[in-house]
Amino acid sequence: MSPLHSAAVESLTGWSAPDAHQDSMRHAYLAFLAATDIACERACAAGHLTASVIVFNAELTHVLLTLHPRVGKWIQLGGHCEPEDADLASAALREGLEESGLPSLTMSTEPVQLHTHPITCSLGVPTRHLDVRFAAVADRAPDGSLPTIERSDESVDLAWWPIADLPAEIDAESVPGLVTLGLAALRPTVS
Repeated sequence: MSPLHSAAVESLTGWSAPDAHQDSMRHAYLAFLAATDIACERACAAGHLTASVIVFNAELTHVLLTLHPRVGKWIQLGGHCEPEDADLASAALREGLEESGLPSLTMSTEPVQLHTHPITCSLGVPTRHLDVRFAAVADRAPDGSLPTIERSDESVDLAWWPIADLPAEIDAESVPGLVTLGLAALRPTVS
């Protein structure tokens, strides 16, 4: 069992889910982790844990979304765990930095949402992503504007969106709820 696998079990075991549905998902993720030692590796064709992050500006008025090439919708930043990731939060942070070009992010201390979805990812076969989602705040830009971002080659587009005016092509089933949960997790820590 890898250190990342052990850290994922520890993180999800200690997580207080925000509602009964999320707690049920937490139990399902823990059962999946117990069933296979490669649950955090993309080589696990039955499905694998992934890590993502919903990024907000320092004032919590805008959210950073990527237009994902495979999904075809605006979603949060994130992706596969890598062997060098110490834990799921580290994987989400790495993905957030790689996909945004931001120099740093201040992460939530624990997950804010779990979401499972079918996808044909880099394996080239249909699989499931068991996504563990975190929230983060970008550093305040010196001039008060939105932080400068740089789109990676993993994205069709990357943009800041006002929370009250999200794009029509958003993943409406999960992203608005993720924005709400992310804000709730970050508001107490942002001054």
